[in-house]
Amino acid sequence: MRSLSFLSKMTIFGFLLSTLPVIFIGAFSYLTSSNEIQKNVNESKLMLIMQIKSNVEQKLTTVNQTLNQVINSSFMKKALNLNITENDFIMYNDLRTEIRYMQSFDTKLEDVILINERYNWMIKNSGLYKFDEYPYHDQLASLMGLPDATSWSLNPSTWFYSEENANNPACSYSIGLVKHLPSTGLDPHGLAIANIPACDVQSLLGTNHSDLSGLMIVNEQGQIILHSDESLIGEPAEKTGINSLTQLSGASGQYESHIGEEPFSITYYRSEFNDWTYVSYDSIQSMTSESKKIGAYTLYACLLILLICVTIAWLGSKRMYSPIKLLLKQFGHRNADEKTSNEFQLIGEQVHALFQSKSRLEDEVRKQLKQVRTFFLIRAFQGKVKAKELHDKLEQFDYSRQLEEWKTMSVLTIQMGTLEQTRYEKQDLELLLFAVQNMVEELIPEEEQLAPVMIDHTVVALIGSRESEKTAFQAKIYTATEQLMSEITSYLSVQVSIGMSLPFHDIRTLSIAYKEGLEALKHRMTLGDGIIIQFENINSGKPYLKLNYPNHLENELLDAVKLANAEKAKELLDQLLRHVFATEMSPQEYQIPLSRLLNNLLITMQESGISLKQIYYGTGTLFEELLDCHIVAEIEDWFWTAVIHPMIKVFRDRQDAQYHNISEKIIELIHRYYDTDLTLEECASRLHYNANYLSSVFRKETNYFFSEYLSVYRFQIAKKWLAETDIPVKDIAAKLRYNNSQNFIRSFRKQEGLTPGQYRQKTMQIEA
Repeated sequence: MRSLSFLSKMTIFGFLLSTLPVIFIGAFSYLTSSNEIQKNVNESKLMLIMQIKSNVEQKLTTVNQTLNQVINSSFMKKALNLNITENDFIMYNDLRTEIRYMQSFDTKLEDVILINERYNWMIKNSGLYKFDEYPYHDQLASLMGLPDATSWSLNPSTWFYSEENANNPACSYSIGLVKHLPSTGLDPHGLAIANIPACDVQSLLGTNHSDLSGLMIVNEQGQIILHSDESLIGEPAEKTGINSLTQLSGASGQYESHIGEEPFSITYYRSEFNDWTYVSYDSIQSMTSESKKIGAYTLYACLLILLICVTIAWLGSKRMYSPIKLLLKQFGHRNADEKTSNEFQLIGEQVHALFQSKSRLEDEVRKQLKQVRTFFLIRAFQGKVKAKELHDKLEQFDYSRQLEEWKTMSVLTIQMGTLEQTRYEKQDLELLLFAVQNMVEELIPEEEQLAPVMIDHTVVALIGSRESEKTAFQAKIYTATEQLMSEITSYLSVQVSIGMSLPFHDIRTLSIAYKEGLEALKHRMTLGDGIIIQFENINSGKPYLKLNYPNHLENELLDAVKLANAEKAKELLDQLLRHVFATEMSPQEYQIPLSRLLNNLLITMQESGISLKQIYYGTGTLFEELLDCHIVAEIEDWFWTAVIHPMIKVFRDRQDAQYHNISEKIIELIHRYYDTDLTLEECASRLHYNANYLSSVFRKETNYFFSEYLSVYRFQIAKKWLAETDIPVKDIAAKLRYNNSQNFIRSFRKQEGLTPGQYRQKTMQIEA
């Protein structure tokens, strides 16, 4: 037992202590396994409900967005004002193409129905119909009475009879997205209905059919939309035996109820998207039937673990002390053969001494490493490091992250201005440069620079960024240099000049960029001190070949395309090409600026997420078509018709869709909160937009100001209440937020030529 010293005893004691939590856990799990299982099941069900809700709403949002594109297309707006017959094949074909476009998405859409009640036509998958002759005319016409401009409705599939499914649709009910047409008008006279078979909703969930057991979705009318038993779709939720769904409150929750005689745990979540309720119900008895067995097995397993741990501790303690003795001998402990009161204390003292020695050594190495890094960077800027070695060496100096993240780089060269009429002498130049070097290192974030160095009375720094777009990078680096110059002038009271190289993307061109920065600083001779000089500005951005290419016109052209300003883009294209062809070159040399313009247009298109298929339908390539153009007028016409104008159309469609979605949301807010003190600023706060921006968008889309639209809608509500209810005039005025009933009466008489009382009496006489 002599070898069982302090360490061995502590080892056995530690093993025994470590097993006590295992015993407590086993006993606790035996007592609480039932509640924990039920809690875990409830939590997993809530997570499943959230997943199902997310999957369903993602698909429904896609359906809503694609239907918005259809109803806002130029074809649809034109069709709403036409009486389409079987002779209007082109218009019918265009509308069918828009419908097929919707069904091309993975949304399970079975049919898209377009109805124009004013001109009595209906278009769907199976063809063109006269609306009043359609078998389910009355049922579909009733959807015009839905209160909201956009609604989700559960309807019998037989309403949407077509030759494809005859009289036996595969699913008895369909979930329809119903939109009034036109969506931004005050007098809707049409419908757009996108139908998803209720039976196909399961395939949108991304889950197995077995996972749906005990799950269902109920709409705001209490009808079942999703259930593992498809025969219950369309039935009231009470058919499942759950009689307390009407008592649900709040966005989500859990409670216990009875289905028949058996207790169930009910978990629900109500969606803010369309007021659907996602419900999970599980038998409490089935969840807890195995809990006692699980608890008992856990307790037995813990006891077995305790026995094994005690055995291992006993056997391990006999062998553990021998390596400790060897370690003590390595540390030079003379009495290693004798029993020691506390081996840990002795080992800790020796290890602490080793770490102190290691820290001193690391400090020395760190100082030397900084000097070596500085020397290497100087040689790299001067081009004395082989290009193939540059990347590996920078990684050795811990610049791996910068090399991986940086997309664009530039070299800054900083030189001191004249020291005359300052408090400094010529001998202070080195000290000032050292101060500037430190300020550069402190003011520019570490992840955006390599350590600045001094070369021949010039502070040189490499700046990098994740920005890949040239304009954005230049703006960012110019801002940084302005701040740097301001701080240097403020703290040192001396002027400096900063030269900037062209932006570059390959670290192997570092030495070329350094020369560009020095070349830019040479122009201090004519420009003076205290300025920022970009090499691009003094050399047209072309260090070797000076091509007659107008960068500023190209940038303005790209901006006009992105803003969908066709007139401005046409003008800038003409100016740019006239500038290019102003210099006499060979036909082959003209291909360089023209190919550059085409390439930059395609880069802009790709960065904006536009596919080449959206603008180009040829079998060859755009570059081949460009080379086939031989005169200036032909080249300009080709650029406009083949590339620029199609891109403008795509950007304009994006703007129109964005504007329409915003206007539709504002109209929904007006229809919902017209009886409150609703303001444009409140709408802007709800929609997270600027109020002035919302005002201009709403005016452009509806030809109404916000206040005008709100007043007109309130006036329509007032007429409806006067004609259909017996609400007193003063109450109507109060509900519609008029200051007093007299203001309401004056406003009503101004628009209708009658007082509210006279209008009510007139409508009652007409109905009689």
